[in-house]
Amino acid sequence: MRRGSPGLVLPEAAVEETAAPGGRETLRTEFDFELPRGYLDADGVLHRSGTMRLATARDELLPLYDARVQENAAYTTVVLLGRVITRLGTLTTVDGSVVENMFASDVAFLQDLYRRVNAEGHTRAAVTCPECSHRFTLDLAGGRLGES
Repeated sequence: MRRGSPGLVLPEAAVEETAAPGGRETLRTEFDFELPRGYLDADGVLHRSGTMRLATARDELLPLYDARVQENAAYTTVVLLGRVITRLGTLTTVDGSVVENMFASDVAFLQDLYRRVNAEGHTRAAVTCPECSHRFTLDLAGGRLGES
């Protein structure tokens, strides 16, 4: 996997159907990412690398029963991301309390990643270089400049 600028990975299909041993097709259900800023925990440790899984219908329904969501619909994002983020740095658990303490730019990044993998079926975005006007596709599922 070739990586681009912070938070970006060069093209790779997000929902991959490939032949598994025995001729079965597999579906990619987890997506690694790199937060633009990172989550700073109570001990001052910065966590940037993580994994998000595909959402289920249950993931989207359960937040509707959460009292915080019933009081403020905007809290849906916090609860939902807390359910589908399976790993973030060295944290042992990721839940709504972690998400609500993330920087707004990281939450916006995760919302976009969630939308791309669950609604569009991929994490790719078409972009244009501001200097040379070259058009290319980037994968928003993580990575830092120079990583491979």
